[in-house]
Amino acid sequence: MHASLPTIARFLAGGALNTGSTFVLYWLLLLIMDYRIAYAISFASGILLSYLINTRFVFRAQHSLRKLLLFPLVYLITYLAGAIVLHAAVSGFGINKTIAPLLSICATLPLSYVLTKLVLSAKRANPRA
Repeated sequence: MHASLPTIARFLAGGALNTGSTFVLYWLLLLIMDYRIAYAISFASGILLSYLINTRFVFRAQHSLRKLLLFPLVYLITYLAGAIVLHAAVSGFGINKTIAPLLSICATLPLSYVLTKLVLSAKRANPRA
C-alpha cells in the first residue's frame, strides 16, 4: 500500500476541513439545543463529511453503500487506539492530561490514514470470477 505525498497532504487538509466544519456545526447547534445532542449530531455529521471528503477528494474512490457502512469502523478503531495511547501517556508516562491528547492524535493519524484507505480503496471480489 503506497502512500503518496499528495494523497497524505489531501488527507491532512480534508481532516482539517472536517474538524473545522464539525466545530462550527457544534457551536451553531449549541444556540438551539443541549450540548450533548449538539455533540452527537456534529460527531455523526463529521463521520459522514469525512466519508465524503476522503472518498472523492483524498483517495478518489467511488462511493458505495458498503463503504459508507464500513467507514464508521475506522472511527471506532482509531478512538479505541487513541484511548489506549492517552491512558498510557497519562498513567504510564506521567504526561500532563491537558497535552496528552496531542500524542494520541499523532499516534492515531497514520492508523486512521491506513484504515480509511483500506475501506475506501478496497475492491469487492467478483463472486462470478
